[in-house]
Amino acid sequence: MIKITFPDNSVREYEAPVTGLQIAESISPRLAQDVVACSVNGEITELNRPINSDATIKLHKFDDEEGKHAFWHTSAHLMAEALQELYPGTQFGIGPAIENGFYYDVMMPEGVKLNETEFPKIEKKMQELVARKESLVRNEISKADALKFFGDRGQTYKNELIAELEDGHITTYTQGNYTDLCRGPHLMSTAPIKAVKVLSVAAAYWRGDEKRPMMTRVYGISFPKKKMLDEYLEKLEEAKKRDHRKIGKDMELFFFSDRVGKGLPMWLPKGTALRIRLQDFLRKIQKRYGYLEVMTPHIGGKSLYVTSGHYAHYGKDSFQPIHTPEEDEEYMLKPMNCPHHCEIYASQPRSYKDLPLRIAEFGTVYRYEQSGELHGLTRVRSFTQDDAHIFCTPEQVKGEFLRVMDIINIIFKALDFQNFEAQISLRDPNDKEKYIGSDEVWAEAENAIIEACKEKGLSARTELGEAAFYGPKLDFMVKDAIGRRWQLGTIQVDYNLPERFKLEYTGADTEKHRPVMIHRAPFGSMERFCAVLIEHTAGHFPLWLTPDQVVVLPISEKFNDYAKQVSEYLNANDVRTIVDDRNEKIGRKIRDNELKRIPYMLVVGEKEAAEGTVSVRKQGEGDQGSMKFEDFAQKINDEVRSMTENF
Repeated sequence: MIKITFPDNSVREYEAPVTGLQIAESISPRLAQDVVACSVNGEITELNRPINSDATIKLHKFDDEEGKHAFWHTSAHLMAEALQELYPGTQFGIGPAIENGFYYDVMMPEGVKLNETEFPKIEKKMQELVARKESLVRNEISKADALKFFGDRGQTYKNELIAELEDGHITTYTQGNYTDLCRGPHLMSTAPIKAVKVLSVAAAYWRGDEKRPMMTRVYGISFPKKKMLDEYLEKLEEAKKRDHRKIGKDMELFFFSDRVGKGLPMWLPKGTALRIRLQDFLRKIQKRYGYLEVMTPHIGGKSLYVTSGHYAHYGKDSFQPIHTPEEDEEYMLKPMNCPHHCEIYASQPRSYKDLPLRIAEFGTVYRYEQSGELHGLTRVRSFTQDDAHIFCTPEQVKGEFLRVMDIINIIFKALDFQNFEAQISLRDPNDKEKYIGSDEVWAEAENAIIEACKEKGLSARTELGEAAFYGPKLDFMVKDAIGRRWQLGTIQVDYNLPERFKLEYTGADTEKHRPVMIHRAPFGSMERFCAVLIEHTAGHFPLWLTPDQVVVLPISEKFNDYAKQVSEYLNANDVRTIVDDRNEKIGRKIRDNELKRIPYMLVVGEKEAAEGTVSVRKQGEGDQGSMKFEDFAQKINDEVRSMTENF
C-alpha cells in the first residue's frame, strides 16, 4: 500500500500502482468526470500515469490554471494533427499552452499561406479528429531514434530541438497519426475537447531569433463546453472595443511614428496630462510614506551595467553601446534604474540610523524588443518605471513590505481594481545553490513576506522555485472589468546588487554591514499601466483623473462667446473644461464627444445664455437637467473631493 496525501493534508492508502483517475474515482464519480489532469509531488501529469510510491496529489479541473494548461497543450497537438492532415509537408516548431489558449509555430508547405479563410476548414478537421476520441500515448525514446523518426518525416525544426536534449530524457506523445516531441502534460484523450476556435495567425521568427526563418504562428483556444467558447468570444469582442490603441486614438492620448521609431510612444497633450496626474497621485502618497525623489541620466557608462550584471543579462536585448570620440569610452541607454540608485546610496557614508532610505524616481528606461513582440503601450522599447529602491536592515524588511502593500492597496482602490490576487515567489528548497545569500537571510526575508501578507489579510499563492536568484518577491495580479489578468505591481528583495556594488552601512555595533535592497514599482511602467487602465475603464477614467472633465457645446456660433465664458469660469475653478465650437449640429457634437469619453457635456443656447445656466449631460446617463454654471463647478469639485479624500 502507498500513502497519497491530498491538499488538505488528509491521507488515503491505495494499492500500487494507482493513477490520478483511479484516485478521483475513489472519491466521487462526478469528480472523475470533471478532472482533466493532476499534480503529483508538485509536477503536472496525466491522469493515467501510474503512481508507484508515497506521493502528494492535487486533482485539477478545467477551471484550475494547471487544468487549463494540460487541456490547451493537448489542443495545440490536436491543431497540429489537423494541419498535418490538411497540409501535408507542414513542418512543426513548438506548440505550447499560453494564458488564453495555445499556439503552434509552423512552416507551411511552399505555396500555402494561412489566413482567416482557412480557419473554418481547420476547425472542422479538429472537430472530426475529436470525434475519434483519440488517446494520447506517451513514449520514451532514445535520442538516436528520435532524430531518425523526425528526420525521416522532414521535421528539421524538431531535430534541432532534439539535438539539444539529453539522451534518456526524451519523450513523444502520439494521438492518431500524429506524433510530437513533447514533455507533456496532456489529457488522456482528445474526447473532453468539445469546442475549438482558430483565433488568428501571425509571423514569428523561429525561436524568437530575427536571423532565423520566419514561421507562421497559429493561435487557437478550446473549451470543454460550447457555452464557454461562446462566452469567451463575447469577451474577445468586448476586448476589441476596449483596445487601448483604438481608444488612445479616439481620445487623442498617444500615437506612434515610424519616423520616430518602432515601439517609441509619443504622448499627446491629453495623454501627457493623464500621465502627469497619475505621477502626481503617486508622488503625494510616496511623500506620506517617506520617499525621497531623485533624477538620474538616461544613459550610463557601460561599466555601471557590467558591475550590476545587467549588461550580461540584457546585453542582446539592449540598444548597443554608444561610442564617444574618446577612445574606449562607451555608454548605454539605461535598461534599469537600480544601478544608478545604488550609486546614489554609495555616494556618502551610511549609518543604521539613516535606514531605511527610500529613493524614488519616474525613470525612463530603454530595452530593445524585437519588432514582432511590440504591442501598443504594453510592449515598447522606451518606458517609464515608477521605480523606488528601499535600502534597509534585514530587520526592517517586513515593515517596508507592509508599507509598500499599503501604497499598492491605495492605488488599486482609487482606480477601481477591486479584483486582484498576489503571488509569493520563494526559492527552491531543493536547489539552494543557485541563489545568492545565506539560508538565514533568505528565511528571514521569506518569512517577512509571508507574515506581511497574513497581517494584511491578503490571500497569496505561494510558488516554490519562482524567486529570482537574488531574492524572494511578491507580485500583484489584477483582473480587469472583463476578467483578464494583468501583473501590476511588484515588490522584490535583492541581496545581489548590494553585494555587487559593495554597499555598506555602519551598524549599532560600529561594524560594517550590507543593506538589503527592495525594488518596488506599484504601476510597473507608466505605459503599460495606462494601457491596462484604458482597457479596464474602456476610457471612462475616474473624474479626478480624466484629462478633460467637461466639454461645453454651443448649439450655434451665436453662443460661442457664452460657451467660452462658462469654460473660463470652470477652468479658473479647477474644472478641466474645453469648448467644442465647431460649426456642426448639436447631435453630431454630442456623439463625437461621447467617443472622447468626456464625463460631462454642457449644452448652451439662447435660454442658457440669458439665465446664466448650462444644460448638463452625463456620459452614459444622458440629460441631467439645467443649473447655474457656478453651481455646476461646485458639484464637480465636490464629486472629485469625495473620490480623493481617502488618498
